[in-house]
Parts: sequence; structure tokens; C-alpha cells
Amino acid sequence: MPFWLDALIALLLLSGALVALLGSIGLARMPDVYMRLHGPTKASTLGVGATLLGSMIWFGVGHEGLSAQEVLITVFLFATAPVSAHMMARAALHRRVACREGTHGEPWDEMDRLPGYAESSSSSDNQR
Repeated sequence: MPFWLDALIALLLLSGALVALLGSIGLARMPDVYMRLHGPTKASTLGVGATLLGSMIWFGVGHEGLSAQEVLITVFLFATAPVSAHMMARAALHRRVACREGTHGEPWDEMDRLPGYAESSSSSDNQR
């Protein structure tokens, strides 16, 4: 295998591991739930994606060939990580989880002004 291809694979693996590490640190260090969502979702998409791309290049060029499992993992990762982050943010908004002190207002203050949102949230509160 050529040296430049080995260097590209090493760069993808190292950058993927570094981004995943930074996302884990962001999860532990951010002050509230809304800020904590960014670290792991971006890190899982970019970090694991870079790691899988490096693995696909390694096995695709030098060894057994392209693995269907790696392609499926990448597709499912890119499809589910943003959707799950969106659903967790919507659940936090629905439960009116507070932001950190010093941020500009609460997120549901702006959501209540959107047309149709205040009616739907108040009707779901009446069902409890």
C-alpha cells in the first residue's frame, strides 16, 4: 500500500478519535442539557464517521474489500444521530428544562410565540 494512503488512513483514524474525545469532554463539561447535546451528537457523527471512513479505505484497498457492515453502520449513524439529538432537544423543551444562568431567556419563551406551538403544548398539558 502506498505511503500517502497509509498517511490518509492514519489521519482519518487520529482525527476521528480526537473529535470523539472532544465530544466526550464537551458532554462532561457543558453546563446544561441544551449545550450538552452538541458535543456527543457532532462527535459521534464526525468522529465515528472519520474512523469508519479510514477503516473502509484500509479494508477496501489493502485487504478483504469493502465491508457491507461498515457501510451500513455509517448510513445508520448519519441517519440516527441528528434525529435522536432533535428528539432529545424537543423533549427537554416540552419538559421546560431550564437553561444555565446568564443565557438569553428560556428556549420555550420563543417557542410559545410560534403559531400553533402554544396550543399544542397546552393541550398536551391538559391530558396529564
